Amino acid sequence: MSAPGAPAGQDGYVVHEGCDHIFFVGFLGAGKSTLARNLGRLFRRDYVDTDRLVERMQCKTVCDIFAQEGEEAFRRDEAAALETLRDRKSLLVSCGGGIVESPACCKAMHEMGVVVYLDGDLDDSLRQIQHPEKRPDLGTPEHARELYLHRRPLYRQTADYVVDIRDKDFEEVAGDAARLLWEEGLL
Repeated sequence: MSAPGAPAGQDGYVVHEGCDHIFFVGFLGAGKSTLARNLGRLFRRDYVDTDRLVERMQCKTVCDIFAQEGEEAFRRDEAAALETLRDRKSLLVSCGGGIVESPACCKAMHEMGVVVYLDGDLDDSLRQIQHPEKRPDLGTPEHARELYLHRRPLYRQTADYVVDIRDKDFEEVAGDAARLLWEEGLL
């Protein structure tokens, strides 16, 4: 079954024209990568993670880039990685938690598709982070709270759609996101 108003492709999946990515943004630990990967499998769409793109481009981990070159260099690399997606089609993109810090990145995401904000509480996000040592911008609990409070309005400002993830397990979040995106003709 196709989404309303979109042409059907093989097996009934929606065929989109042009650059029509879906970008998932939200705080660290919100489940952006897991959601993009699982929706990609379900709807037969490729998915990418901007942090992994940066790591492949630089042949370094995010932690190493932060430690050796600083956050500003990482943000520059992140913007360059985002630009590599312009020639691709119909991606589900998990974005790093700080991508909304860059107005240029926010503009690029809107030029290439739509932005979905996974909106949750800080405590929920912190519980989900299994390897805090791999999150160089997380810092102390106090710093994490300041960062969350700073970024939350940026996520809201950038988002075309918001999926509330509070008090929900992954299946509920995935179902809510899939339903929303399907009903909007985006999947």
